[in-house]
Amino acid sequence: MSERTKAINKTATSTSTKQDATTEISRVGVITVAAFGVVVGLWSLACIVGGMAASGGPLAFVGDWFKAVTGM
Repeated sequence: MSERTKAINKTATSTSTKQDATTEISRVGVITVAAFGVVVGLWSLACIVGGMAASGGPLAFVGDWFKAVTGM
């Protein structure tokens, strides 16, 4: 008589992601610095466009800039 053995293999996989607090803080810091850089860049672009509009065009703007820097 032969004996039969049934083996039931149950495989359970569990995935969990655990992120370190320093990683999250670093990510928030990088995003904050990048957002601040974008705001400063847009503000400087608005200032340049306003200066060109006030001086009468790009060439006049460059001429006025040189006059302001040299003091003439």
